[in-house]
Amino acid sequence: MNDGGERFKFKNPEYGSLEYEEMMKLIRNFCLGSEENRLIIGTDSKDHGSFVLFTTVIVVHKVGKGGMYFYTTRKENIYYDMKSRIFKEAQLSIEMANFLMGSMEEEDMEMISGIEIHIDVGENGPTKELIRSVVGYVNGSGYEVRIKPDSFAASKVADKHTG
Repeated sequence: MNDGGERFKFKNPEYGSLEYEEMMKLIRNFCLGSEENRLIIGTDSKDHGSFVLFTTVIVVHKVGKGGMYFYTTRKENIYYDMKSRIFKEAQLSIEMANFLMGSMEEEDMEMISGIEIHIDVGENGPTKELIRSVVGYVNGSGYEVRIKPDSFAASKVADKHTG
């Protein structure tokens, strides 16, 4: 997968740094033999002053049997207000989901039953004003969406890697 001409590098706590093709092979092997597998995509970000770090995670959930995850990060030297940052997180998750959908079709990965997107907004706190619009954005892109407290891919896993 490319990001402005540069290939994304994915990381996994167990396997380290991976190319996209290596990650897809691990996902395929992990899901083989399991009847219900889902991909869950989530993005979180943190303002580090001179840049914003966005972390997008791909959680592979073997329903009833655990999971594994991969993540990729990107730095942007642009100021984002909270609303713009939340929508950028949703955009990055949608882009990743679209790319994965295309890859799964090409690689005939029928063992994945669907993709769900987790967004880092919830009924409590300053993001509650954005729930309706950002959920509509993700749903309008064709994906199931979860918000806090059920959006663990964004609010827990990706958050862990935003620094």
